[in-house]
Amino acid sequence: MLLFNAFSAIAASVDTVTIYSNCMKKGFRCVVITPDSYKIKQGNFPVVYLLHGYSGDYSNYIKKIPGLKQESDDLQLVLVCPDGGYAGWYFDSPIDSSKRYETYISKEVPAYIDSHYHTIKNKHGRAIAGLSMGGHGALFIGLRHPQFYGACGSMSGGVDLISMYEQFDIKKTLGDSVTNGKYWKNYSVMNLIENYKRSDDLAILIDCGVSDFMYPANRRLHDKMLQLKIPHDFIERPGEHNWDYWANAVKYQLFFFRNYFDKYK
Repeated sequence: MLLFNAFSAIAASVDTVTIYSNCMKKGFRCVVITPDSYKIKQGNFPVVYLLHGYSGDYSNYIKKIPGLKQESDDLQLVLVCPDGGYAGWYFDSPIDSSKRYETYISKEVPAYIDSHYHTIKNKHGRAIAGLSMGGHGALFIGLRHPQFYGACGSMSGGVDLISMYEQFDIKKTLGDSVTNGKYWKNYSVMNLIENYKRSDDLAILIDCGVSDFMYPANRRLHDKMLQLKIPHDFIERPGEHNWDYWANAVKYQLFFFRNYFDKYK
């Protein structure tokens, strides 16, 4: 029993907190994983925000990939899994004021985490990643807020919105492409990447399985970034749009971010 208690005292912790959104006037649950040394080590830790996919929620990662606790320990990272809504798409919707997930994820969640946890409070200690809808969201938020996030990553991301026009309830967030065509264009990572500046200084990782229905768009994004000479890493390997793939891919994302953080120790 004494050995078990000693081990438990230094194992990664999983907390579920409620983070209130002033812009949406309600609270959302959020999973926070802190590494073993968080309890005993003085100093601040880098944070990786992990965004879930369409129809998912804040609990997806820890339920589907319980090994994240070990990754948090091994890499000494705080992992934060916020809620982005069933089909929030991590935008501030121009047609539905109840969906302001860009503001929530880019400002309100980090403000809470930085005030309640021992974190590195600059861009060189923050990264954001996600899968599917969350893959687009992570690149979208990273590209739009490079002063706040130093690195961003996508796993099987929905990076070309117009190609999914009739899918995944995107129209409920952006409206139709005639009235709100500028949002369909400007909010799509496929187009947003054109605004990237060298001074943004983002470390970017894109990862997608070759049998994933989102692979063609991810490959086009990679090719476009090569043409634009935008530094990034691109991973393709056998795999589909499922948790088997993401459970493996997230390890590459976290290792990539750990290497990024180590450059600024």
